[in-house]
Amino acid sequence: MYKSIPFPQSGRRHPLAAVMALLLGLVMAAAAPASANERYAALVVDAKTGETLFARNADDLRFPASLTKMMTLYILFEEMEAGRMGVNTPLQVSANAAAQAPSKLGIPAGRTIRVDDAIKALAVKSANDIAVVIAENIEGSVDAFARRMTRTARAIGMDRTTFRNPHGLPNPQQTTTARDMATLGRALQDRFPRYFAYFGTRTFSYGKATYRNTNRLLGTVEGVEGIKTGYTRASGFNLVTSVQRGNRKIVAVVMGGQTGASRNAHMKELIATYLPGANPGKRTAPLLVADTSHISGAPLPRVRPGYTPAATLASAEIGRPAGEEAVGDAPVAIAAMASAAKPAARPAPEGADPIAARILAAQEVAQLAYAPAHERADDPIARLAELAQAKSHQPPRARQAVVAAPAEAAPASRSGWQIQIGAVPSREGADALLSKASSAAGDVVARLEPFTIAVDAGGTTLYRARFAGFDGKDDARKACTQLKRKSFDCLAVPN
Repeated sequence: MYKSIPFPQSGRRHPLAAVMALLLGLVMAAAAPASANERYAALVVDAKTGETLFARNADDLRFPASLTKMMTLYILFEEMEAGRMGVNTPLQVSANAAAQAPSKLGIPAGRTIRVDDAIKALAVKSANDIAVVIAENIEGSVDAFARRMTRTARAIGMDRTTFRNPHGLPNPQQTTTARDMATLGRALQDRFPRYFAYFGTRTFSYGKATYRNTNRLLGTVEGVEGIKTGYTRASGFNLVTSVQRGNRKIVAVVMGGQTGASRNAHMKELIATYLPGANPGKRTAPLLVADTSHISGAPLPRVRPGYTPAATLASAEIGRPAGEEAVGDAPVAIAAMASAAKPAARPAPEGADPIAARILAAQEVAQLAYAPAHERADDPIARLAELAQAKSHQPPRARQAVVAAPAEAAPASRSGWQIQIGAVPSREGADALLSKASSAAGDVVARLEPFTIAVDAGGTTLYRARFAGFDGKDDARKACTQLKRKSFDCLAVPN
């Protein structure tokens, strides 16, 4: 797929013929990705800035195969965050689920499986039967669950993705793009930092069997945290990978590999080539935390997630022996810290949009998640989140929460809809982000007014980078769509 096999030779050849054969082989190698494999697509995104570092066919429609299960788990995590399910909740296995094609666990109809095991069955084994179990237990049917998957995809910003089932088995109408899969990979980390560690689980034991993660880069390539593999004949070999080394972090996608080995080799090349050039500084891209409460009923996260490496989370959260209980005094300690750290509440400005305020609060209280540990050492909210992640296994509804202050009202001259492309720890950083957007997308923002606004997010001052001057909601959302195509994160908000 990515590197041509040397041009075949048989018998003796004239030296000139050998040279010509070598040259032809090189030509074939250069053309291989475009001509030999029309399914190929790839993308590398800097997770801290949202900048596209590499793209090939990134917006062309492809079949997701088992990458689909990333969205299935996204919705299950929403149910867990809302408190409607916990790790020990039993899920009923129907005859329909039991009849799914492999890969599968093979649990007979009428039995149950715990949510914790169901998550691992998808993240590690990629079990199709358990994907249907999750879908039916949450929405009652595969069709209803698939509709929720598609609505959730749109809310996240996956504009070109349509789901028809929860596992990725062949369906000509179930399509996506490499860019949308990268968006989903980032959104899983931003929205569910506690649960994302499941994707880094290397082995999963169920019954008498032990399964190894289908992502062979785990444990073999430094910094790989997950996420998911996928394969059907129509899709080829797919892989979404999250990688962090030191202060650099990327999310990379390869779709349409001809073999698992060639896909993995290409992913290793992308990591080696583009990770060293990723931004080592603080995160500037807005978190991909979309408000899907109207779809799922699950609240947006209210506690800023302190950044913890996946390996640490895996051992603390999901590496416990089956049946082992969480540390008993963790909720008490968490409640005490929340009481000490919670800032005084401020009323929302008159006329403010409550949903937009919730989205912004969720984004901004999480901005320091990517900050180095020494910069968060004296932050009580970060300590609270880290303690909750490391020691608590209670459903999120049992925890206390720290809420960021609502957005300040913008000046009257900026009334109407605005777009926000980031919230960063310094005014200089916000100005730089606006300048970068103006240079890269001048035709989109040329007539708009760039400005920054300081906000207090749980005791931390952040600076919003915004553009004002839209005719209405549709105009603002259209601008966001155009900016996203130029690799900027964007959120349309009313003033």
